[in-house]
Amino acid sequence: MWDVADFEAAAYTTVAQLSAYVAASGRGHEPVVRTRPPAELAAAMDLRRWLREGGMDQDTYRGFLATYLAEGTRLHHPAYLGHQCAAPDFPAALADFVHGAVNNPMAIYEMGASAATVEFEVLRWMLEKAGFGPGGGGVLTHGGSLANLTALLAARAAVTPAAWEDGVPGDLALLVPPSAHYSVTRAAAILGLGRRSIFPLEVDALGRIDPDRLPAALDRVLRAGRRPMALVASACSTGTGLYDELRPIGEFCADHGLWFHVDGAHGASALLSEEHRHLLDGLETADSMIWDGHKMLGVSSVAAAVLVRREGDLDRAFQQEASYLFYGDRGFDSIGRTVECTKGELGLKIFLNLAWRGERGLGEHVAARYATAHRLWRLASERPGFSCPYEPQSNIVCFRYGSADLDQAALRRRLMDDGTFYLTSAEVGGTRHLRATVMNPATTDQTLEALLDAVTKAAN
Repeated sequence: MWDVADFEAAAYTTVAQLSAYVAASGRGHEPVVRTRPPAELAAAMDLRRWLREGGMDQDTYRGFLATYLAEGTRLHHPAYLGHQCAAPDFPAALADFVHGAVNNPMAIYEMGASAATVEFEVLRWMLEKAGFGPGGGGVLTHGGSLANLTALLAARAAVTPAAWEDGVPGDLALLVPPSAHYSVTRAAAILGLGRRSIFPLEVDALGRIDPDRLPAALDRVLRAGRRPMALVASACSTGTGLYDELRPIGEFCADHGLWFHVDGAHGASALLSEEHRHLLDGLETADSMIWDGHKMLGVSSVAAAVLVRREGDLDRAFQQEASYLFYGDRGFDSIGRTVECTKGELGLKIFLNLAWRGERGLGEHVAARYATAHRLWRLASERPGFSCPYEPQSNIVCFRYGSADLDQAALRRRLMDDGTFYLTSAEVGGTRHLRATVMNPATTDQTLEALLDAVTKAAN
């Protein structure tokens, strides 16, 4: 089935085309995004014929791959300022290539001892950076949504250990700011808590938790006859890139016996930057946190860490038996800590980026993206017609152009339709804003000036 000569030839073609694709994307000469309708794209790639007849060879694969790449979104493009996905560095891409060939699903140690060991050491490094110490534990998952779910499973096991056997009691509650990532509310539903278990925390005008109003929030939960299962903070918020003040929140949780979970999916990488690590002051007081490698560590999607301060808490999150998997000494298996049974070699992606760039290099990458975002804020603040609701703390900038009744979502659509810039959008204080996320080292001051010019032109 595996023809080595065919593989080598196709791999050569793949590397050559990907190299050209990344280089062209970095120069910014191609549209950053294309969104042709699926029917047109399916026809352009001749998908139905290939699905039914097969027969692709080296020449037809070359043509298919060229079309496939041309019709996608170019994350290496300087004008990519969209969602929080990295413009992946090549060491992580090599890891994906290796995993695609060897396919070692290492949640069971004997299925991939080298991959599992790499993950163990990556997690040990992350725990140290988070300040969780030698007693902590962790696991890598396929994405931050699964990571948040896993952390909250650990919180549920700590508060109500019998839930796995007896079902979820109806009196549990989660204290969550409205600005939290949607995956937290989704996790509450998956866990059987229901949306009514969510008690919104009081926040400031920019969506950050107000520590002084935490006693009143806890009192509301208790007066409703509920038991608090966890309090969730953001480091940083997905919408605005602003950090909750972790230390006073953590101290409040410790004083009242509350599980403290920090969603650091995007912003925990600031731990590597001397200039920005203060934004996570107090992280060590958390009981659990998540940290995505596929955001600010330059890793391809997806690789997210669940970290807990006490290793046993994660081991109690799942209480599963399956005779074909769990028998004898489970040794170094991590399957007992994850939703996934078959799990990719996620640690290799983070490890190779670290091994190539170093901890300091990745920290400089984070600091440089934060600095570019800060320059965008300054440029927009100084331009007529633009307004910014806050000074950014990370690489996420929200801004508006024009009058209060100008449709910012329509403005974004115009920029995307011609492929010049890829932005997202978010509400801040109930008002719709354009949202730029600086992920790419190729994004320069020239890019930022061109963005503001393009927004002005599209509005007028």
